[in-house]
Amino acid sequence: MLASRSGSRGRAGLGRALALPVTIALLLVACGSPAGSASGLVASSTASTSKAVPSPAGVGTPSGGSGALTHLTIGLGYIPSIQFAQFYLAQQAGYYRDAGLDVTFENKVDPDLVVLVGQGALDAGISDGTSVIPAVSQGIPIRYVATIYGTFPNIVFAKASSGITTAADLKGKRIGTPCKCGSSWIMLEALLSSAGLSTTDVQVVEYPDYSQATAVARGAVDAATGYTNNEPLQLQSQGQAVTELHVDQTHPLPGPGLISSTATIAAKGAALSAFISATLHAMAEIAADPQRGFDAATKQVPELASQQSLQMSILKATIATWGSPYTDVHGLGAIDRAAWQASLTFMSSLPEHLVPNPVTVGQLIDPGLLPGG
Repeated sequence: MLASRSGSRGRAGLGRALALPVTIALLLVACGSPAGSASGLVASSTASTSKAVPSPAGVGTPSGGSGALTHLTIGLGYIPSIQFAQFYLAQQAGYYRDAGLDVTFENKVDPDLVVLVGQGALDAGISDGTSVIPAVSQGIPIRYVATIYGTFPNIVFAKASSGITTAADLKGKRIGTPCKCGSSWIMLEALLSSAGLSTTDVQVVEYPDYSQATAVARGAVDAATGYTNNEPLQLQSQGQAVTELHVDQTHPLPGPGLISSTATIAAKGAALSAFISATLHAMAEIAADPQRGFDAATKQVPELASQQSLQMSILKATIATWGSPYTDVHGLGAIDRAAWQASLTFMSSLPEHLVPNPVTVGQLIDPGLLPGG
């Protein structure tokens, strides 16, 4: 999840002209994660308590194969981090190779990933579910093929001393956010609507440099948007008690997951399915033994080892977002069709016209590549 704040590092250019209408690219920038990754999480996140994540249904240790390997290029978020530990472990432990795959990773921001996957320049990548819906509505031929974050990570947070404990308490309050765009903004709209409010009932303060956590700490705003394994934990590490408001109970928005294009699914479906199975296997192993994920991540990104306590807490917090009540029943990686329908209905109602052309859930998701799918 995709660590990184592109606001501080700059958005990666595509490096070549894209054969897509400018309006589609602009829409993706507006709806993609403002932190420049599928989840927008920052590599300096601090700890949260992990919860158990079930093993993916039908996933065991990948078996060895023979013959030529199928090459897959996979897009991850902008900056390599411990939040990609499952991919690093699957690569280093040989799970991809044993599944007949030769996997290469590329780090890109979320809007670029959506476009490049849609074009087939990347075989698969991680993207916010809330980016997939407008992209497909605008004609980008992608499908969401596996859930990585079963729990939507975006939240509103505030110091406990603020007295904010429910969405209704946000009325009239100053709320910091990086921009009026992306999954955090959609989450804020959904959270407010659960209390019969809208963004016109609060004072929105934009922090394009992603400094909203500092603004909350200093009292410049009453609350802010962020991620459950990022900003609140930064404040807690400074001795601040924090309240988090989650949208899941009222609007089950889809968390970041793996996407691929319809053409790639048709051409490389077996290889993509093997990639997903190997990745889910690594996720289950890390959930059972976070040290394996930490070791894989620090081998891939050696500088993380200098912050062992911090990075391990980030990993445990990230593991906690992999599961959900739905995946508890249906297995890690499972796609909750009902949640996608609810999210599509909600996003279609927003005044920003994020879903200008009608789409169905069947045009957004493809669970056929999952184990047992």
